[in-house]
This record gives sequence, structure tokens and C-alpha cells, in this order.
Amino acid sequence: MFDSVTQEDLNAWIEEKERRKNIDRPKLLEEVKEAKAQGDLSENFEYYAAKKAHRENESRILYLEKLIKTAKVIEEKKTPADVAGLGKTVTVFIEDDGEEETYELVTSVGANVLEGKISIESPVGKALIGSKVGDIVTVQTESGYSYDMKVITVQ
Repeated sequence: MFDSVTQEDLNAWIEEKERRKNIDRPKLLEEVKEAKAQGDLSENFEYYAAKKAHRENESRILYLEKLIKTAKVIEEKKTPADVAGLGKTVTVFIEDDGEEETYELVTSVGANVLEGKISIESPVGKALIGSKVGDIVTVQTESGYSYDMKVITVQ
């Protein structure tokens, strides 16, 4: 499976991976070594904390390497100011609920529904891409349910 990301996302992952490998790893290994030198490991909290931090760093490096390897860079198309696209914030009115919702359109990796960041590959994201203020878009879910939203603002 490939994750669609922007070049900016990919560059940030590469930078983080290199920092973790070249700066954090040696520092954490030194902390483990120093904590181990304090003696009795059975009651050495510093040793276990240092080992845990080292494992977490190594796990993050492996995760970043996987992300980088499977990333598919998508070209950010410059859309006019009034057209919904990647990186834009769109406010919609959902008539069925009688409520307004605001979404930021992001790549699948940056999606976080709790923060209002939705993937351009999600049903809502797909419906909103290319829409303009005043457009009514239909969201079609995988379960077959659909609903309409009116685009109020695009920023």
C-alpha cells in the first residue's frame, strides 16, 4: 500500500529519520551505557527508562523508513483561491443535520478527523476537491449512504 504525500511531508520524514539516526540514537545509546554503569540493574530505573527511550526511537526510525519507502509523492496542484484543493480549508453546510462543518483537506497521512483534517482520498475529501463556494456536493459512503453538503467558504 502506498501513502499519498506531498513532497513537503516526505522531506519532513527524511529529516526526522536522519536526526533520529545521527543525533538521537548515539545520545540515547550513551544514556543506556551510563545508566548501566550505575550498577545493580534489577533496581535501576534510569537504565529501564533509557532502554525504553532507545527502543521507542528505534521503532520510530523503522516506521519512518517504511513510510518513506511506501510514499507516493503527489503533485500539489495550485488551485484558484475559490476552489477546494489540497491544503485548503472548506466550510460546508450539511442540510440533513442543519450544521456547519469545517475541514482542512490533507493527504491520507495527515488526516486527523478530531482536528478537522480529512484526507482528499476520503469520501468527503473526494466530494469536495474542485468544488467552489455555492456548490452542492454529494458525499457517497462505502456503505451506499449519500448526503449533500453546500460549500460555504474555501480558504
